[in-house]
This record gives sequence, structure tokens and C-alpha cells, in this order.
Amino acid sequence: MKMWLVALAAVIGLAGCANNTAGLQVDGANQRVLFGDHVLGSRLRVDDITTTQINGHARGVVRLISEYNGDQSIQYRFYWYDDDGLEVNINPAPWKQVVIHGGETVSLSEVSVKPKGTQFRVQIRQYNQ
Repeated sequence: MKMWLVALAAVIGLAGCANNTAGLQVDGANQRVLFGDHVLGSRLRVDDITTTQINGHARGVVRLISEYNGDQSIQYRFYWYDDDGLEVNINPAPWKQVVIHGGETVSLSEVSVKPKGTQFRVQIRQYNQ
């Protein structure tokens, strides 16, 4: 029992040192934005969420507008799902990085690797260099 408590304390201690990957999540299927980081949520506005077809593959586009006066470094990653809501890309692409200048509008986009990918979710987080 004592060893279990020590292991639990170690895990909690390490979790406190981990980088916070919470931020914004944009759900393309439901057109919803989930805020996990209220500072980032107050600095970025999701202006448009669209899905189009390109050569039989879905393309997800999320347009962001900076409502912050300075530069912001963010990272983002797309996740792809089929019509039943099951993830189709087992290994997600690496985080991509972009700098958004004050008042600037940027579009984040990706085309699903697999034709079954029809719905997407984008996770966006602040990146501190």
C-alpha cells in the first residue's frame, strides 16, 4: 500500500512538470470551439470552420483572427474521423507551428490522408519558444 502511494505521488509530481497542451479544440463536424485555455481563447477568435472535398479527400479549414496586439506563437494538429466518429489516422501528424501577428487572419488547413476521413478536429495550443 505504501509503495502504491509513493508511485501515485511521483506520477502527480511529474504531471505538474509536464507542458500544458490544453488550448483550443475546434470540432469541424459540430462547428464547436472548446476552450481549455481562456487566455488563448481571448486572444484568438475562430472566424470560420469549413470542410471541402479535394480529389476524394476531405480538406478541413479553420480561419483564426488574432485579437491580441502582439505576436503569438501557436502549434496545431488535425485529427481525422470517419462518418461514425472513429479516428482514421492512427498516427496523427506532428504539431505544426505558426506565428500570428496582432490583428492578422490566418487559415489552418489539412487534407485527410485517408478517403474515409470526413470529419476533423483541430487542437491549438500556445507555443513558448
